[in-house]
Amino acid sequence: MTSAFENLCGPGKPLQAEPPNAKEFEGLYSMGLDKLADARAPGLKLVSQFDLAYNAAHALCLAALRWNGYRSGNRYIVFQMLPHTLQLGPEVWRVLAKCHQVRNLGEYEGMLDITERLVLDLIGACDKVAAEVQKLQDLQS
Repeated sequence: MTSAFENLCGPGKPLQAEPPNAKEFEGLYSMGLDKLADARAPGLKLVSQFDLAYNAAHALCLAALRWNGYRSGNRYIVFQMLPHTLQLGPEVWRVLAKCHQVRNLGEYEGMLDITERLVLDLIGACDKVAAEVQKLQDLQS
């Protein structure tokens, strides 16, 4: 039986197998944690908090994907693969998928609809991702 990773690898597909790289993993993990901490800084506008937390989530999810030996050809796939990279359920990846959609509408269509609830949910989801990536980091040490 092929894995979800293998199903998404190949020509025209979003993943490619690539051996894990400890230095790259550590850099993505560290960057994700830094951005997540910055997203909590007092006095930031919601849009800045959202941007920092979204990019933290992406870096952390990408670290998990790289730890599993894959590289992504698109941003969204790192969120879709959370059940396979970190065994996280829909309560996490659906929030991140929604934030990806909001980010894209803002980036490409100038329609940024960010609420305080969305930012809080994003930071909460990011905390769950960070906790699971921490476990991978501990395995690597």
